Amino acid sequence: MSTGPVAVLVLVDAATRLWAWMRLVRGPRALKGTPGLRFAKVLGSGHEGGFGLKPSATRGGLFCVFDDDEQARAFVDHSPTIAEYRRHARELCSVLLRPYASRGSWDGIPLPASATAPATGPVAALTRASIRPLRAAAFWRLTPDAQASMEHAAGCRLGVGLGEAPFLRQATFSIWDDVPAMDAYARHGAHLAAIRAAAQGQHFSETLFVRFIPEGLAGDWKGRHYA
Repeated sequence: MSTGPVAVLVLVDAATRLWAWMRLVRGPRALKGTPGLRFAKVLGSGHEGGFGLKPSATRGGLFCVFDDDEQARAFVDHSPTIAEYRRHARELCSVLLRPYASRGSWDGIPLPASATAPATGPVAALTRASIRPLRAAAFWRLTPDAQASMEHAAGCRLGVGLGEAPFLRQATFSIWDDVPAMDAYARHGAHLAAIRAAAQGQHFSETLFVRFIPEGLAGDWKGRHYA
């Protein structure tokens, strides 16, 4: 059992556009009173769960941070929120995430590490940024090549583009076979070029980079079953 913060990511493809829209309108208010919840974001996604400017009408995510392992698991297994998601989903996938390395913040709130870096096995990464409005066009010019390289990268089990707000508050989440596979993508090719260009251009007003140990990945996403 983890004694520090544990995150949960839920990916959903809604059966109707109306419910998908209402999910975004309600936002984190729908989670008020959830035991152990310390942080929550209701997220949209790019077309087909990708990373581009075109939004998806039905796909999105829910990212939550809980005080400990027990409360995170109770949320996934027993909460009315996830029960509602399941009722309205064509596809739903969830994963519990233990942060082992973290840098930056989200809305001024850091996500401290609560686990030890794994020697082997799967790892996950969350990259989140607030894009400066005057730098948005330059940022989005970098996105297509980086997206394509992730989708075809060796060892990538799952990759999704998420957004808290259109164009300016964006995130990516991915799960990899192991640390070498994740590092090979992050430190080479189109992704590395995009990161260097963004840093040199000072594209971001706030960033958060977190690496996790993923546990309990289960469900369906983009036609693939995880168990």
